[in-house]
Amino acid sequence: MVRLGGLIEQIRGVSYKPEDVYDKLDENSVILLRANNIKDGQLNFDDVVYVDKKRVRDNQLLKAGDVLICTSSGSKELVGKAAYVREDLPMTFGAFCKVVRPQKIHPNYLGHFFNSPNYRQKISDSSAGANINNIRNEHIDELEILLPTAERQKYIAIVLDKLTGLISLRKQQLAKLDELVKARFMEMFGDPEYNNRNLPIYKLSDLCEVGSSKRIYQNEQSSDGVPFLRVSDLVNRIDKGIESCELFIPSEKYKELCSQKLVPYQGDILVTSRGTLGKCYIVKDTDKFYFQDGMISWLSNFDKRITSVYISSLFSMSGFQKQITSLQSGSTIAYLSISMLKKLNIMLPTLQSQQQFVDFVEQVNLFGLTIQQSLDKLEVLRKSLMQEYFG
Repeated sequence: MVRLGGLIEQIRGVSYKPEDVYDKLDENSVILLRANNIKDGQLNFDDVVYVDKKRVRDNQLLKAGDVLICTSSGSKELVGKAAYVREDLPMTFGAFCKVVRPQKIHPNYLGHFFNSPNYRQKISDSSAGANINNIRNEHIDELEILLPTAERQKYIAIVLDKLTGLISLRKQQLAKLDELVKARFMEMFGDPEYNNRNLPIYKLSDLCEVGSSKRIYQNEQSSDGVPFLRVSDLVNRIDKGIESCELFIPSEKYKELCSQKLVPYQGDILVTSRGTLGKCYIVKDTDKFYFQDGMISWLSNFDKRITSVYISSLFSMSGFQKQITSLQSGSTIAYLSISMLKKLNIMLPTLQSQQQFVDFVEQVNLFGLTIQQSLDKLEVLRKSLMQEYFG
């Protein structure tokens, strides 16, 4: 193991003032990337900023082999996330980021290290601040890395590149299946924003019960037992299964809730109602869990004229999301109260057409399940190799 400080150069991001920001890219401005442009180990060019070229030094332009890192954030989950730069780019990066530029190490090998669980754990442990999480130069310099021969570094980079490419492909396939379902929805029922099929409209409260869970206090949670879902679990982990959640309640508490009929049943829908709004999860017959009150809403006892799959798909449509946005409140965090949910306008197609759509979704989900299983195996393999290569 060697310290990283002797193998790299660190370059701080660009500081700029509001008057340095341009409305568009022109001969006097340059694209500036921020923490939001780092996603899943890669650069994302959505929502960039254009700043005056005069604020940017030559060494602050991105070069092939650079690793762009988020160094300051109010969220511990965001600080330290990194993206490998595969080619020279006429772009720079903001003051809450930095670039690690390889000097005496294979660039792509270094890039994979900065997306390894070992790195994430070490940087998370060292970056805590009072009100904001920060990564200082010494945090990076003091990281230790296995340094095999140059040839071995190149081989490891090639292996991880291929594996990462396969993982990315599987994720793209799943995204395409999601697009396929949405396209079929539009074809059968029209755009929820305009209801151009003139379907009858009902309030959500006319079609199901809208509520939430019983409050579970922190001292009632436990380190094992029955999974306790938070908004972050529904948004980030639910595709991997209930068992991937990190909080629990005692089994005895869950039995008590069951006896009071306060747990969701097969076909019920959970809806995120704080932060990320309107993400749905349809409860399966094998599920055993409880969920956070006030953050996740609970749709149950559906009218016989409507199906859970139709409602869940409706919530995912951009036209329907606009209706949610128009109702939401909260000055800093988006919030959708139970009373707001009850007021949502729901297009109601015939039960026959809904069932046709459900059959289509079930077929797509079968394909998706095969792809998800392949993705899960690839991610397990990647994690294993990361452990082998980087400790």
